[in-house]
Amino acid sequence: MPAAYSDPVLFVTASALVGLAIGSFLNVVIYRLPRMMEREWRAQCAELHGEKVPPAPHFNLATPPSSCPGCGHRIRAVENLPVISYLVLRGKCAACGTRISLRYPIVETLAAVAAGYSAWRFGFGWNAFGAMAFLWCMIALSFIDFDTQLLPDSITLPLLWAGLLVNLRGTYTDLASAVVGAAAGYLVLWAVYWGFKLITGKEGMGFGDFKLLGAIGAWLGWKMLPLVILLSSFVGAVVGIVLIVLARRGREVPIPFGPYLAAAGVIALFWGRDIVDRYLSLLL
Repeated sequence: MPAAYSDPVLFVTASALVGLAIGSFLNVVIYRLPRMMEREWRAQCAELHGEKVPPAPHFNLATPPSSCPGCGHRIRAVENLPVISYLVLRGKCAACGTRISLRYPIVETLAAVAAGYSAWRFGFGWNAFGAMAFLWCMIALSFIDFDTQLLPDSITLPLLWAGLLVNLRGTYTDLASAVVGAAAGYLVLWAVYWGFKLITGKEGMGFGDFKLLGAIGAWLGWKMLPLVILLSSFVGAVVGIVLIVLARRGREVPIPFGPYLAAAGVIALFWGRDIVDRYLSLLL
């Protein structure tokens, strides 16, 4: 029997440490994946126009090694320890003193908290491991969407299929509910998208939002979708109004919906049933 199984404190601690390491990787994904997509799109466009694509240096999640954007200093392993290196270096490049974004330790900390809380909430088992993976994907998608208004298929689609596989044995919901949740999650926002476009002639959201809600439905089942939609819409509306009023952000500036869907999905994962039961008890 694994020691982590018999010692909850050890399991939570080990999970949080693994989460820190995963958070460091998520920072790479958040920064590089949109740029990888852009390079691929440019190459495809050039090919469609019959243009010759000039060779470009390899750029993926593994290469080139991480370096300082200011001076090109290659970041050594000792300078890449999650959170610790940021604190030791006081948020600056060791070579040139360029400021390091606070986002890096924030993402690492979020990934660690997500893993530690999942371990504490569910205990040793597939429920905890699945929750960790779900939350790590939500973190990556939220930051990517916030930066670029993109929700990459390379994350949302595997997440959807993973939700169906995880629920083969009813980990978070039964398989039938997961399948209906995946389909309903996609189709609900698809219908909203086309309804809004037919009425206004504008696009109110991206196709990635459909896929993300479909993935959430695959993980949590169709019964959680109304809660997820209500929570994400409410938070999105409040944040949007605040940005328009306080930050003087124009109404034409797009506001990413993915982070609000992700936050609502996390709330539904941990507290969704309690919220729904409490709401129903008030009605009856």
